[in-house]
Amino acid sequence: MKIKSRICGITVAALAMCATQGEACTNFIVGKKASVDGSVICSYNADDYGMFIGLAHYAAGTHKKGEMRDIVDWDTHKYIGKIPEAPVTYNVIGNINEFQVTIGETTYGGREEMVNPDGGIDYGSLIYLGLQRSRTAREAIKVMTTLAQTYGYCSEGETFTICDPNEAWIMEMQGKGKGEKGVVWVAQRIPDDAICGHANQSRIGKFNMKDKNNVMYAKDVVAFARKKGWFSGKDADFNWKMTYAKPDFSGRRICDARVWSFFNRYAKGMDKYLPWALGKDTAAEDMPLWVVPSRKLSVQDVQVAMRDHYEGTPMAIDSTDIGGGIWQMPYRPTPLFYEVNGKKYFNERPTSTQQTGFTFVSQMRSWLPRKVGGVLWFGNDDGNMVAYTPIYCGNTVQPECYNTPGADALTFSMKNAYWVCNWVSNMVYPRYSQMFPSLKAVRDSLEQSYFARQKEVEDKAVAMAATNEDAAARYLNDYSNTVAQQMLARWKQLAFYLIVKYNDMTVKPEKDGKFLRTPEGIGVAVKRPGYPETYREQIVKQTGDRYEVPNK
Repeated sequence: MKIKSRICGITVAALAMCATQGEACTNFIVGKKASVDGSVICSYNADDYGMFIGLAHYAAGTHKKGEMRDIVDWDTHKYIGKIPEAPVTYNVIGNINEFQVTIGETTYGGREEMVNPDGGIDYGSLIYLGLQRSRTAREAIKVMTTLAQTYGYCSEGETFTICDPNEAWIMEMQGKGKGEKGVVWVAQRIPDDAICGHANQSRIGKFNMKDKNNVMYAKDVVAFARKKGWFSGKDADFNWKMTYAKPDFSGRRICDARVWSFFNRYAKGMDKYLPWALGKDTAAEDMPLWVVPSRKLSVQDVQVAMRDHYEGTPMAIDSTDIGGGIWQMPYRPTPLFYEVNGKKYFNERPTSTQQTGFTFVSQMRSWLPRKVGGVLWFGNDDGNMVAYTPIYCGNTVQPECYNTPGADALTFSMKNAYWVCNWVSNMVYPRYSQMFPSLKAVRDSLEQSYFARQKEVEDKAVAMAATNEDAAARYLNDYSNTVAQQMLARWKQLAFYLIVKYNDMTVKPEKDGKFLRTPEGIGVAVKRPGYPETYREQIVKQTGDRYEVPNK
């Protein structure tokens, strides 16, 4: 998610830097032959400070000729204009539609002079228009590019994940600048046995223009670059990202490093591309667009990747440096870049980040009835700090916790998952090593229960769908909403537990899930853990003998 239209009076160049510094997203993609059960899987962390957003819903409908559709900027909610409605639109819940088409995005910015502020459609509107008007990923690509070409595109350079139960695609798009309404774009199919990712850095390099089955692109994708003087070689040598969005240190270390970590977790030989991810070696070999994993991945594997803090890599931030605080949180504040004595420094930016507004892992399965096969595992906060709950693609009613009347970015509500989950997360962050194990235990227990029930629930839905597809969809909708509300109730319990157990930087003893009391009925003496040993050492190192106790 980007912040281009959230902030007034800032240049496009500054906005592009902001996108890589803080307000940024991550997508991972798994082809159907790279997954354990034949699912196509994709994921999305929508990251933007101050963003409050729940589970979207657009009802299916039929529309009369001449009926118009308002285009409202996804980020700012500002009215942009109108376009004609499609004769038929499909049901959309979250970022998946009733045909299991799923779309996510990350913003990479690209050349600032390619932004057209007068364009008629923003990137967020393109996502939901694509979902409402498409039955396949290929159709979504055609819909999105045709709309942008026809009405103009007002956002920065964008990478879209576009998947259905059979195919996974990555598409990149940029405008042509002020005064030129069209767009340039390229879409690349990800091989079925491969995994891919993008994280706010353009990822498509050279592409085979003759491979019409696996590559699509704007007719003038090369000609436009030639006209601008940005490319003069042979068409076959044209490199999308090196022409329109060449990666710099930030694009590699802050952005591509997240993709490298995903690849490194599940594929062999990624040490070869570590210098690229570290960002400092200008001669480093670029990462491939996709890799073949060393084993097949599950939905749970992708959820793990969405919770990544570079654990086990040179970029790991669960270390003992002072940035993590006393209880070593694997998070760092933004802006990611800062200065000390005239020198510029940076914080690592992992996939899991505190500014995530919502997160999902989408599972698309071709062998099941369409309203059973698509499930969006959804959460309304940092993926590391929430339990993903199942939302089926035929759902037409959101759970109250993901669509809470009266709640917004400035209004807390105990009925709202975003706020309750953020309440818990923000208790845990500064005391991470102490409190996170308690959160993780609840999170993992809930998710394990959902996966344990998945086959039973879906078998029942499949049996119902054989005679009444609508009844099956209602059953799954009721199940999804019940599970989400149960999650919210359990998260409230977790919040109460954490404040009691860890009050005033102490720890209350417990046994078998109950806090211990004396025979007289009061709480037993609390434990006072003090500083962890590594932090004590840091204090002594910085303060010398200031706090040293004299021998006498």
